[in-house]
Amino acid sequence: MGNVPEPESDEEEAETDGGVRAYTVRLELVDEPGELLRALAPIADNGGNLLSIHHERGNITPRGHIPVEVDLESPPERFDGIVDALRDAGVNVIQAGEEHYGEELNVILVGHLVETDLSETLSRIEDEADAVVKDLSLAAPDGTDETASARLRLAIDSGRTEQAFETIRSIGTDKELTVVEPLVGGEA
Repeated sequence: MGNVPEPESDEEEAETDGGVRAYTVRLELVDEPGELLRALAPIADNGGNLLSIHHERGNITPRGHIPVEVDLESPPERFDGIVDALRDAGVNVIQAGEEHYGEELNVILVGHLVETDLSETLSRIEDEADAVVKDLSLAAPDGTDETASARLRLAIDSGRTEQAFETIRSIGTDKELTVVEPLVGGEA
């Protein structure tokens, strides 16, 4: 009963041994039954292993869809095939890559947010600051025609906080919005 040989691993286990990397894929899904399942099938069918799924059903993208962030692992040579399979299945892939956002920052925008097109402001922040809006809270106590405030929680790449704030300040200036940044520093 001493040494019993281990059964040979199947092909999938051999491929995931050693050369596997973690990837994040950000998707936009239509809010219809079965869309999440339809989006996940191409990942599994093409050798991806799901690590986590963040289905932001309470949020809506500027295009009116549901944002979904999928963390997966796969051998690098299979990742492009996974992304292609998602697109072939009609899934809107917003971002795909090895990048994991390493930092979060919070910022408050104050001004005529609705009148200056909040959706376009958020799109500019995501595009120009290379950030992802993870959470948004809007307060308009005097109605949407008056001054409102929005609290944004943004995910950004590590080491890019100052560049992101610089870009957000510039967008705020363009739209005549006040940008309130978090207080940092100091010992408690």
